[in-house]
Amino acid sequence: MFAFLPPRPPLPPDIAEKLRPLATARSRILPVSAVWKERLPDGGLRRGSTIVVTAPPAGGGLSLAMSLVSGASDRGYWVSVVGVDDPGVMAMSDLGVDLRRVMFVPRPRDEWVDVVGDMLDGVDLVVLRPLGRPSPDMTRRIMGRVRERGAVLVVLCDEPRRWPLPGDVHIDLVDGRWEMEHHLTQRHAVVRLSGRGDARREREWSWGLPLASGQAG
Repeated sequence: MFAFLPPRPPLPPDIAEKLRPLATARSRILPVSAVWKERLPDGGLRRGSTIVVTAPPAGGGLSLAMSLVSGASDRGYWVSVVGVDDPGVMAMSDLGVDLRRVMFVPRPRDEWVDVVGDMLDGVDLVVLRPLGRPSPDMTRRIMGRVRERGAVLVVLCDEPRRWPLPGDVHIDLVDGRWEMEHHLTQRHAVVRLSGRGDARREREWSWGLPLASGQAG
């Protein structure tokens, strides 16, 4: 589902109610795929948390971010992708994302903060590529809304400190190379995870990001 702005109509109340995160009725930890379950401090995505993914442009950050939310999407949770102009839906499907449960807002323009707020009222997870560098006050307001709504925010940045406040978990793609057999088949990436609490212990591993039928940068 794609949404374009302007104009940006509010979500109809009946749809917002259907999509509203069920934080009191479901686990406080949203499910993830096996590769993430072994590495995330809670074994999943904790509601109310912000995960900051940093990768160079076209370096695999979007693939990594979508792999983070694929387990929840496959289990029936709703995802919104904000500020990603060309999301690469075929690659998202390869990563296990259920496209029937994804809302796309590719060009929110200057209203992206309000768009994120609207999405947090109706979905479980928001993947955001910020437009420009948000101020600390703006960032604090968004993260506060994430905690209040019991959702999960995954912020995709192309350079360190693009998101001015620390997230609960930081995931950095620090190196990568392509694998090729007549065509590109896989991107091998070195992933570093750090953050607060149990994520404070920094860890690093190599991972192959699939590119079977479409590419996500």
